[in-house]
Amino acid sequence: MEAVKRIALVAHDNRKSDLVEWVIWNHTVLLQHQLVCTGTTGRLVEEALINTLRSDDNPEPAVEITRLKSGPLGGDQQLGAMIAEGRIDFIIFFWDPLDSHPHDVDVKAVLRIAVVYNIPMACNRATADYMISSPLMRTAYIPHNEDFTAYVERKIG
Repeated sequence: MEAVKRIALVAHDNRKSDLVEWVIWNHTVLLQHQLVCTGTTGRLVEEALINTLRSDDNPEPAVEITRLKSGPLGGDQQLGAMIAEGRIDFIIFFWDPLDSHPHDVDVKAVLRIAVVYNIPMACNRATADYMISSPLMRTAYIPHNEDFTAYVERKIG
C-alpha cells in the first residue's frame, strides 16, 4: 500500500449526510488520496468537495472521484471486485444497521471480501476518525495478507 491510498467511500441513504459531513471535515487529508465512491454517494461527495473548495480564486475547482454504479445496481459488486483485484486500500462504509436493504447480500459480500483481503475498514464515524488520523495514512504500509495458494490449488473430491 503506497503513501497515496485508494479510498472507497460508501454510505447507505440514512447515513449519506453523516458521510458527507465527515468528508468535508477531513477534505484536506482525503484530497491527498484517490477516492472511489458508489453511485449517489459519489455525487454527493463530489458536490460537497467542490462547494468546500470553491473560492473567488478558484470558482470551479476540479475534484477527481472514481464513481461506480449505485450499490443496489451493481456498485457494491464493482467495489468487491476492486478489493479482490488489489485496487482498494482503505474503506469508509457508513452502513445503516437499523434498516433493511434489498441489496443486503451485496453489502455483506463487500464487508466479507474486505476482511478476507485485510483491508482497513471503518463502518462508523469514530472508527473513520481514528483511521484517517493514523500516521499510517501518510506512509507506505505493507499489510499482512494471507497466501491463498493452498486454497486455490486444493483437491476436491
